[in-house]
Amino acid sequence: MSTPSLADLPVRRLTPRDVTACADLSEDRGWPREEHKWGLLLSAGQGYGIDDPAGGLVAACTVTSYGTSDQPELAAIGMVLVAQRHARKGVGRRLMKEVLALLEGSPVTLHATPYGQPLYEELGFKTIGRAEMVRGRFRATGPAPAVPTRAATAEDLPALLRLDAEVFGPDRTHVLTRLPAFADQLRVAEDSGELIGYAAAWPNMDTHVIGPLIARDTETAKALVASLAAHSDRPLRTDIDVRHEELLTWIKSQGVEPVAFNAVMAYGIPDLPGDWTRRFAPLTVAAG
Repeated sequence: MSTPSLADLPVRRLTPRDVTACADLSEDRGWPREEHKWGLLLSAGQGYGIDDPAGGLVAACTVTSYGTSDQPELAAIGMVLVAQRHARKGVGRRLMKEVLALLEGSPVTLHATPYGQPLYEELGFKTIGRAEMVRGRFRATGPAPAVPTRAATAEDLPALLRLDAEVFGPDRTHVLTRLPAFADQLRVAEDSGELIGYAAAWPNMDTHVIGPLIARDTETAKALVASLAAHSDRPLRTDIDVRHEELLTWIKSQGVEPVAFNAVMAYGIPDLPGDWTRRFAPLTVAAG
């Protein structure tokens, strides 16, 4: 019996039951397995994949949609992976085209590595910004940020969601309500009883990833990062919008080192919604 060609293999919806297969695909491409992150993305959003008749996945990606209507106000594509044995055969392009067709009419964003950026440009994505990944042991030096922070409580959720809607734009309640279970820490900053920022630190392999990081200003962002670091015994990792030069300079001065840059890209919109001046880091680059 002949083996089906890659072009004939159907794209299907992935479910949380596919976490192990997705992690295997990550490992196949030299990425960390990241089961914890895959679990969030496949439960809060949608996954799409192509099954390999020989077992496992040929390719996969995730889509996290935001907004309250049937037509997403913004969709973030992430975790675009093709098995090493099927690389450079047009599989990633085919999967992306099918997903974009499913999202027709919706603005789309993604973070692209230098390796993936040419494909996305070919598909019509435009580069609208950059994010810098930093990673390392946080070693507090210099004066501590003065903005008070504390652990978030269930009572903070309505104010947190209101602030996030102001800053991010489209509603992402379905993702943020998963943060208390997903993250090891969720902290808020206040001024005279008003919530002015929040941030989470969630486990990813041997690190704590800081994201989302939403703050009124840079001092508030610093205070949230420092407070998360003080309660973590792991190296930190985060992806900061390069326009936040002061925060990047400060976090590098605390021992967290630059790792890589990703291009922030958009399809169907000239820029991301919301207020970038208060949006310092995404939950994860896969989900925006």
